[in-house]
Amino acid sequence: MISIDKKQNCCGCEACIQRCPKSCIQMQQDTEGFLYPVVDTESCIDCGICEKVCPIFNQSNEKKPLTVYAAKCKDESLRLESSSGGIFTLLANEIIRENGVVFGAKFNSKWEVIHDYATTTEELAQFRGSKYVQSKIGQSYQQVLHFLKGGENVLFSGTPCQIAGLKLFLQKDYENLITVDFICHGVPSPEVWRLYLNDILHKQQSIPENIRFRDKRSGWKKYSLSISYKKMNACTKKLTFAQSVYENLYLRGFLANLYLRPSCHHCPSKSFKSNSDITIADFWGIESLLPNWNDDRGVSLVMLNSPLGERIFGNINTTHQECEYREIIPLNPAIVHSAPAHIYRTDFFHDLNTHKYSISSLVLKYCFTPRERIKRIIKKWSGIK
Repeated sequence: MISIDKKQNCCGCEACIQRCPKSCIQMQQDTEGFLYPVVDTESCIDCGICEKVCPIFNQSNEKKPLTVYAAKCKDESLRLESSSGGIFTLLANEIIRENGVVFGAKFNSKWEVIHDYATTTEELAQFRGSKYVQSKIGQSYQQVLHFLKGGENVLFSGTPCQIAGLKLFLQKDYENLITVDFICHGVPSPEVWRLYLNDILHKQQSIPENIRFRDKRSGWKKYSLSISYKKMNACTKKLTFAQSVYENLYLRGFLANLYLRPSCHHCPSKSFKSNSDITIADFWGIESLLPNWNDDRGVSLVMLNSPLGERIFGNINTTHQECEYREIIPLNPAIVHSAPAHIYRTDFFHDLNTHKYSISSLVLKYCFTPRERIKRIIKKWSGIK
């Protein structure tokens, strides 16, 4: 029987729920907005399957990639729409071209992040771009199994712990499955995202039409969180709220590790322990290793972890250059290191649960020094751009 005695011992992959033969496990939200499994002990037959598919309790050994590349899509419009170099879309297009199925994270009608699948190139757009919220897996692992047994090619993309959960859920390897994860900073609380978004929409009196966490209007390195919206009961003209990573308070709190899931500070899937075929990421530090690639439009770091990953990558149309793995670790430490918890993380959630403060005010309180707070207030009052 799965039992979470410490919050750090659950990454929220939901593999246990989808494998339970008695369907006696449900996910319940805690006071921080994260979901955790709760077992109906009266229905549980104590078969132990839930524990066998848990990526926290069944961690693999650390590995190194077979090959590492800097890569970018040759289609500049596609690269602009992507978080980094556009490699995920190229991989996904290759699977769709073979009449396969692609799983990824998207927004639902409530602007929550969920996992879903696509069978056409048009549907892939909903998976494009980073989503700095923990996605709800739902029944995705069961759907993957259904497609695999039907002989269809499947690409499943997700966080490393979600890939590890899927692998354990399936209980065996499938030749028609390719898994793609990414270098993960950590997953923020869905409840924090909901409260932040509601606050922004309330101030703007608006209805969102599109949200991008990695808008490149100010460049790849100085990306923005942008929300396209329409005013309620007003003109139909589309407006946009956009703030750079240096100004947006939600992004500042995320990057400061203020509201990440507890397991992210003890990640069970760093150093390629997820057993994914391909790992992709932003190639931060590209200006140091490959200065000629530094055009501020996005470059992907691609790590090929299996012969299948090497074969699929070889089929897509990219500009790429091989790199040394040892050279990228100092520039991308999240490959091997978990994010340390913010020193005021507990205080943040305590204040949040009093319902007296907005997300923005709490990030300003805990992530900015007094001098930074004063400068921000003066800037706001004076209208300085």
